[in-house]
Amino acid sequence: MSFAVALVILLVAPAWVMAQTPDWESLMSAAQRAEEGGRLGDAEQLYAAAIAKTQGFDEKDRRIEQSLTALGDLHGAQGRYADAARFYDRALTALEKALPAGDPGLVPGLNRLGTMWRLQGRAPDAEPLHRRALAIAEKTLGADDPAVAASMANLAEIYMARARFAEAEPLFRGARSIYEKALGVGHPEVAKSLASLGTLYKEQGRFREAEPLYLQSIGIVEGALGASDAQMALPVASLAALYAAQGRYREAEPLFTRALAIQEKTRGPQHPAVSTTLNELGELYRAQARWAEAEPLYRRSLAIRERVFGPDSSSVAVVFANLGLLDFDRGRYADAESAFKRALAIDDRPPGREHPDVATDLSNLGDVYRVQRRYAEAEPLYRRALGIRERTLGPDHAKVATSLNNLAVLYQYQGRFAEAEPLFRRTLGVLERSLGPDHPNVAFTLNNLAEVYKAQGRYAAAVPLYPRAIAIAEKRPSRSRSVRETSAFATPNKTLGAEPPQAWPWGRRRSAGAPGSSSTTRPSPQPYLLFERARMSRTSSGEPAARSTRARPRNFRPSTLQRTRGSSSRFCTQCARSRRSETR
Repeated sequence: MSFAVALVILLVAPAWVMAQTPDWESLMSAAQRAEEGGRLGDAEQLYAAAIAKTQGFDEKDRRIEQSLTALGDLHGAQGRYADAARFYDRALTALEKALPAGDPGLVPGLNRLGTMWRLQGRAPDAEPLHRRALAIAEKTLGADDPAVAASMANLAEIYMARARFAEAEPLFRGARSIYEKALGVGHPEVAKSLASLGTLYKEQGRFREAEPLYLQSIGIVEGALGASDAQMALPVASLAALYAAQGRYREAEPLFTRALAIQEKTRGPQHPAVSTTLNELGELYRAQARWAEAEPLYRRSLAIRERVFGPDSSSVAVVFANLGLLDFDRGRYADAESAFKRALAIDDRPPGREHPDVATDLSNLGDVYRVQRRYAEAEPLYRRALGIRERTLGPDHAKVATSLNNLAVLYQYQGRFAEAEPLFRRTLGVLERSLGPDHPNVAFTLNNLAEVYKAQGRYAAAVPLYPRAIAIAEKRPSRSRSVRETSAFATPNKTLGAEPPQAWPWGRRRSAGAPGSSSTTRPSPQPYLLFERARMSRTSSGEPAARSTRARPRNFRPSTLQRTRGSSSRFCTQCARSRRSETR
């Protein structure tokens, strides 16, 4: 029988025995020692015993909140976010009874609970908590306090999770500035801020701006904490994801494996952060058609997430979507359809939800229908995906260009050239504004538009587009890309097998007949698809990001928090925030 079990038995014993049982302080001290020794089961029971001990305390006694928070911290450090949220919710309720409404002591509790909700895909519920925390901190602590930076960064994570990038960026920048002034430019919290800002840029396709931020973050962590510290996994894996998005696979793979080794050693093999990196490494292998290596990584990631978050979590949908992409690449369209529908069923709740993840699921499912020539089923999915992206990301986002292009290609397949042309034109404008005039996708779209002109017999309009497309391609040699690896890159349709060769033979020319008439043949070469980005989730289902100060007796701070505050983990409720993935 463990010491913790013995204590619990004593706690439920008669009153004359209770007089001889450990007091609250002794239980908390014992729980901390158990946690420091890696006996997490014992620590959990001891914290639970301490919570039970507070049942007779006055409702304003701060020890109630402290013991609830300690157990929440323990669960959070293990990736048990639903359990952590339950205790943080109770702790916040206790804290609100003990403190006035605008007291700065509420800030940590608000940030902790908001972060746990975000990590479970409940960003809309978390947002008001972080807004309230920021308002209290700014009013009571001053604009340059680290607690303000923590609240700003937590709110920015919510905005990024909801694709509200323009609102997230100034908050990330502000948090970084505060941390640099308050803690110094070489502090690990500054490194986390740099990595978060880099991820924001990566999500927007601003790769050149993201890379130096990740490299700077890695340098700070290595200098302050060491190359094998748990906090190193965040910037290393984020840089790997950036390289993967650019097709720099040889550079990405050793970074992913390094991050995975750090996480498994410092977190354990069943932690959600491990599932995030497994998912990303699986995606890297899929991008290189290393399918047999990719699938077991996805399956292991899925098992971890279903255990930790439950089968209907948005983080589970991420892996289902990527399994669907794997099946799609292998030509297993029935399996791909099933996986995409499962992801959509999770993400599209309530039905009609407006979120970029829903748009990705719809577009993926539309691709499955398109390759099977089920065009009538594909079109409404592409249209809905386009509408969601326009409303949630803005009309000039690169993912809007992906939806525009692929809807245009669907029309092109059917000989509906008059409908395809304005969509290709708009695609071209969005890409030039969002990614620049020399981006490879601009070349692909120029080619597509030229083919539409040629199919309509408008050769004078088509001819000038080809040299420009060639010039861009020669300026930026293409790398091997995967299907929907990223919305910033494209792959020829032939890689997909989107149209069987016999249905669209290369070398055939469309006659000058009426668009869409049965007497015509399709143009050649095939149009280019701009593929969906695989769902990575490095910012939405990885590790907690909340950092905050809180009142707790010095002797009762769990060892995890002591270590993570300055050295070894992304989970820390002491001073700032970090890390998506899990999102995507």
